[in-house]
Amino acid sequence: MFSIGIGRGTQNKQGNWLEAFYPCIWLNPPQSLVGAIAGFCDVSAAQGTAELSPDDLAGILAGFEAGADAPGLQALIDSGRTTTLCWMQSDGPIESTPAAYLKLHLLSRCLVRPNEVNLEGIFAQLPNVAWTSQGAVDLGEIDDAILSARLNHQHLEVLSVDKFPKLTNYLIPPGVRIADSARVRLGAYLGQGTTVMHEGFINFNAGAEGPNMVEGRISQGVFVAKGSDLGGSASTAGTLSGGGNEVLSIGEDCLISANAGTGISLGDRCTIEAGLYITPGTVVDVIDENGQSVETLKARELSGHSDLLFIRHSQSGTVQCRTNRHAIALNEALHQHN
Repeated sequence: MFSIGIGRGTQNKQGNWLEAFYPCIWLNPPQSLVGAIAGFCDVSAAQGTAELSPDDLAGILAGFEAGADAPGLQALIDSGRTTTLCWMQSDGPIESTPAAYLKLHLLSRCLVRPNEVNLEGIFAQLPNVAWTSQGAVDLGEIDDAILSARLNHQHLEVLSVDKFPKLTNYLIPPGVRIADSARVRLGAYLGQGTTVMHEGFINFNAGAEGPNMVEGRISQGVFVAKGSDLGGSASTAGTLSGGGNEVLSIGEDCLISANAGTGISLGDRCTIEAGLYITPGTVVDVIDENGQSVETLKARELSGHSDLLFIRHSQSGTVQCRTNRHAIALNEALHQHN
């Protein structure tokens, strides 16, 4: 997986990287681009960054036969400022902040899907940053930045302190709706037709194929196939905390109802009723078409199966699994006009 990003980043006063923005990005770039870049810097290392002058970038554009397909290059040249180039020859562990941002951009541009790229080392390479109304600021420099703004009769708003910025400060995938931009991180995958409502949340290395309705939480590593709906405050178990190591997936045309959740994968056309959280160890009573119990097992044994309906018996409290005869259907009018 050879990838290249050209853009601009932010560094602190010591020259350490805080973040990087790549308006121009390629996965498996054409040889003409690689050859043009090689005329100005050595890209033979497995990973690396280089600083390019506007003249360097103009030379690359002139030697790149598909340059017309990258209009951002001309905008970077016209800015008259130094540009950052980052490349990765293969999909190895992340060795720098610019490389981490390159992989996050690949995910959010839907060039790769969650769990398709190696993110080993990402937390070590992403510094905690004060994300402000004036961009990324080093935490060791934020007090001076706030004071400087006040002395100039300005207000510097600190929006968050985190390793990951919000997606919409870098790009907006086509054909999506995001009601609250703070709830979708850079590195989230949003396929065309995805709607993320105010209480919806999508972490990095997670996402929805589209079209989907997301009113709940898609945790790191979880991918939701098209046509599925996460109701209000619904949740999916990720692998960042709690010792879990199984990467979950949600199939097509599933419904995880309001305040429900799952710690197992779902196949296609599955439903979990409102308020019911299915963990791998949940004891489930399997019910046949005649309403008879035929088997009792742990929910992990049903992971990935299709056409399942999970409910809790209103009198006994037993979690039951029945055949789901009715696949959910997203609001067609809503998603046609995203």
